[in-house]
Amino acid sequence: MNNKPLPSNEISVKKGRRLIPVLCNMAGTLILLAVIAFCLPITLAKIRGYEVYNVVSGSMEPAIPVGSVLYVEQVEPEEVEEGDVIAFHSAGAVISHRVVRHRVVEGEFVTKGDANQEEDMNPVKYRDLVGRVSRHYPVIGDLLFLYTSNIGKAYMVCFAACGAMLNILAGRLRDRNREAL
Repeated sequence: MNNKPLPSNEISVKKGRRLIPVLCNMAGTLILLAVIAFCLPITLAKIRGYEVYNVVSGSMEPAIPVGSVLYVEQVEPEEVEEGDVIAFHSAGAVISHRVVRHRVVEGEFVTKGDANQEEDMNPVKYRDLVGRVSRHYPVIGDLLFLYTSNIGKAYMVCFAACGAMLNILAGRLRDRNREAL
């Protein structure tokens, strides 16, 4: 049995062999957790039945600033009250404005953006209603817009793949270190 102490450079190499897989594993796990964290705001909202939209105009400022994310819940038109903020289809876009008057007999809403001086020109028909805005969070909409675009989705897939590859690399390095012993 050889109890001869190892040279200091050999000790450093052995520590490095153990440290690199741990660092790869930690980095890979952190990357995968970041991808999951970025996807949670949309995924959980969709699971709970909300539609998710990004605010791109200032018509509802200061109550709902540009760059906010809106969580819109589906409701029956009869449940909407004056003062509620609703999301609706208009000219191929989804708009969110406050209900000024609810005309039940005509089956429409008169809406106005908080930052606008006048009411919207066209009333919102019941059939155009997406739902009522139940929550909004500033700034998050801009982030959601970035990674829900096609290029953002590609980056997220590449980022997740890098995290997975780092975890695979860590496993292979550990296996190699075990074989070397």
